[in-house]
Amino acid sequence: MVKTITKILLVAAGLLLVAELVPGVTVDGIYPAIIAAIILGIFNVLVKPVLVVITLPVTVVTLGLFLLVINAGLFWFAASFLEGFAVSGFFSALVGSLIITMISSIGNRYIQ
Repeated sequence: MVKTITKILLVAAGLLLVAELVPGVTVDGIYPAIIAAIILGIFNVLVKPVLVVITLPVTVVTLGLFLLVINAGLFWFAASFLEGFAVSGFFSALVGSLIITMISSIGNRYIQ
């Protein structure tokens, strides 16, 4: 339970960092960032595997680069219905999802 909360807080801090670094991504505070981190986690567990299976031929042809599009789409979709978290365009979603993925990967490596 502590690991899960730590990972959520890490992603929330990453979202606040993304909001500072990437134009077009806004987060109104820590609470919207925590809610967005939880929603992104739920999407990555429930929706992303289905999308990966559906788009497997495209992913294979693009040597896995289409997974970046899936991540950006989920990031943008999460922002579309959350108050206090907004993404203005696909490029902002792509850069934001890349930064969140790097932060989450580094955090997951040390939080075991």
